[in-house]
Amino acid sequence: MPMRLAIIGCGAIASVIVDAVARGKVPAEVVALLDIYPEKCRRLAEKLGGRPRIAGSLEELLREEPGLVVETASQEAVRTYGPKILERGVDLVVLSVGALLDEETRRRLLDAAEKGGATIHAPSGAIAGLDAVRAMRHAGIKRAVLRTIKHPRSLGLREEPREPTVIYRGPAGEAVKRYPFNVNVAAALSLAAGVEAEVEIVADPGATRNTHIVVVEGEAGRLEARVDNVPSPENPRTSMLAALSAIELLRKLSRAEKLQVGT
Repeated sequence: MPMRLAIIGCGAIASVIVDAVARGKVPAEVVALLDIYPEKCRRLAEKLGGRPRIAGSLEELLREEPGLVVETASQEAVRTYGPKILERGVDLVVLSVGALLDEETRRRLLDAAEKGGATIHAPSGAIAGLDAVRAMRHAGIKRAVLRTIKHPRSLGLREEPREPTVIYRGPAGEAVKRYPFNVNVAAALSLAAGVEAEVEIVADPGATRNTHIVVVEGEAGRLEARVDNVPSPENPRTSMLAALSAIELLRKLSRAEKLQVGT
């Protein structure tokens, strides 16, 4: 049977996921959609022949008995809905990974997952190398660094600098609070490495892609990975790869392929 899937947040990433389901790339049935703007849900439901329930609340969504809920909304949605979903024994895919760097939120989610026997999944997002980072962690990691370069508009800046300008330099935990829709990858890197990443964000008026450079140093060696991402056509703050990584995770969870590559 196909996986029963529900989605919270019906924006750009959700649209890509629904398209993948409609094309058969993800063997799943989308049973419910939830968003504070119901018209967004209706647009996505139309792609699936109007079959998903447009839920007016989390309880209504959970009545459709999904096996997996995908959050593509916001860090606040993770905090508000995540524990209730996990307590019901429903697995949760978190796209707003920055929420997991908040110690209290992470503890509440893990406690709820333990209580419900559910699992929290965080996709790689718009960076590369997390499988190697997780492996390096077993030997010990000394340092993890993320350098992000985006166009000022993608960073939501009101005034555009005339040349590449560092607008933030500091720990990942603070970065995901200041730029919650831009550097969720900083949280993914921190969680994979087991150490809080050092983050530098550069606003570059000449940037045409969203660039993430990852550097990790540890007892097993040094890793450096760079990804120049094409921005999402619907939401330039998000890279297309972020949505594609969610699709790949869903394919893995649905056992769409009998040969699994990567740790």
